[in-house]
Amino acid sequence: MVQSRTQAPVSIQLTPMQIPEAVPRSAGWTLMNAGGMDVAERPGLLLHPDTPSEIIVQIQNLERRTLQVNLDLSIAGNFPAEWYSIHTEGTEIAPGAQMDAAIYFNIPATYFEGRDAIVPGATEKLDLDFISSLAIKIDLDTDRSQTYYEEFSLHIRPYSAYMDFLPVLYREVDFIGRFMKIFEQAFQPIIDSFEVMWANLDPLTAPELILPFLSHWVGWDLDPILDRNQQRRLMRRAIEIYTWRGTRRGLRLYLHLYTGLPLDDNIPDETAKHISITEPIGESFVIGEARIGEAILGGGRAFHFAVTLRPDRSQQIDERLIRKIIEQEKPAFCSYELSIVNRE
Repeated sequence: MVQSRTQAPVSIQLTPMQIPEAVPRSAGWTLMNAGGMDVAERPGLLLHPDTPSEIIVQIQNLERRTLQVNLDLSIAGNFPAEWYSIHTEGTEIAPGAQMDAAIYFNIPATYFEGRDAIVPGATEKLDLDFISSLAIKIDLDTDRSQTYYEEFSLHIRPYSAYMDFLPVLYREVDFIGRFMKIFEQAFQPIIDSFEVMWANLDPLTAPELILPFLSHWVGWDLDPILDRNQQRRLMRRAIEIYTWRGTRRGLRLYLHLYTGLPLDDNIPDETAKHISITEPIGESFVIGEARIGEAILGGGRAFHFAVTLRPDRSQQIDERLIRKIIEQEKPAFCSYELSIVNRE
């Protein structure tokens, strides 16, 4: 609703940026001012807690001289002054020009959950509707001024998305909007939980209390030696680790998830990788070149491999835990040697 009144020497227009679809009169009662104007006839601004809103004031100078204008706002009832502010483009209006001003409102997010609103047996009810009076003081000359008053109402309501699903006929009833908010607060957390159910089933984002269930789901034993972030990464890739257990790829993946060292799949040279797993096997036995005491059949130890980790200087790696991982992932008949070399 827009209210416009033309009074010499200015024309004043109020434009609320968010108009309420329902006013208290729809619930069976009416707010009246001294002049007999009820709340449905004056401009109304809808306010939601923690949501900024504003009402635009346009003042046009109908005189042929410059006017000095000052704005002041008074709100009946217990409406704190820190909940609103007035912003203007100045105080002077040139002849025939227009000055725009804005009144900004911001209701605290805890308005309906504050102590005053939920005290059992309270005799005073929470105020939801207020009558505001905007005083526009105009200096006609050096010793004369005139003040004009424009009234508008404020309606504080909880935001309810459920109202968008109702026909317009029901949205025009103020009581239904507040009544639907009760059901929204009761059922919306359940609906929200379904929308984020995937996060509860992902080990990286699941709450800590659900981790034992997820570990049992994939057959992964939670090791108290590992921290929670390592457990989450390993649990998420558990099926892949099981698939490649006993292979170079599976061991490298496990060490990557524990240490955070890169896999370096794009590096063809195995000895240049952060996690290097090699088999020290040289040339096979060659007749005529072997010497007594130096011959090694097959060129190396059978079923033996070497693991070399190359962390940065600042990265700490628990060698005891690395050996435990290798013992768990390697075939039982294999032997190994471990080296941790600073990359720098």
